[in-house]
Amino acid sequence: MTNPVTVNAPEGLPFIEIEREFDHPVEAVFQAHSDPALFQQWIGPRGYGMKLEEFECRTGGRFRFIHTTDNGLDFGFNGVFHVVRENEFVIQTFEFEGAPDVVAIESNTFERLEGGRTRIKIHSVYPSLESRDAMVDSGMERGVAEGYEQLDELLAG
Repeated sequence: MTNPVTVNAPEGLPFIEIEREFDHPVEAVFQAHSDPALFQQWIGPRGYGMKLEEFECRTGGRFRFIHTTDNGLDFGFNGVFHVVRENEFVIQTFEFEGAPDVVAIESNTFERLEGGRTRIKIHSVYPSLESRDAMVDSGMERGVAEGYEQLDELLAG
C-alpha cells in the first residue's frame, strides 16, 4: 500500500498545495528529485514515455522534459531552479509548454519525520485562477499520484 497524496486547490485562490509522505529518508527522496537518472524513472503518469532533455537541479539550473503518451502525443515541461538547498527546499518555476505564458512558481519542502520517513509539501502559485483551474482540470492529480507511486517503487527496489 502506498501513502496517499493530498492535492488541495482552495476555491478562489490561484495556488495548488500537494502533500505526500514517503517511508524513506529525506536524503533518498531528495536524491530522487535531484538526480536526473532517478528523476526520469518516476516522474509523471504510468505508461508515459519520458525524454529528459535538460536537468540541472542546482541554484540557477534548468530542466526540460517531454512525456509521450502511448498514442504518440507529446507534452513538454520546463523550468528554472531558483533555490536548491540539498535535502531541505527547492524553489522552481514550472511551465507546461501546451499552455505558453503560464508559469507557476513552486516551493518544495522536504521534511524529516520520525522513523526515517519524509513528507514533501509543494506550494504552486499560478498567475491567475483560470490557469490554476486549467492545471487542476488537466489530470495533474493522476500524474502526481502515479508518479509518487513509481517513486515509492524506485526507492523500495
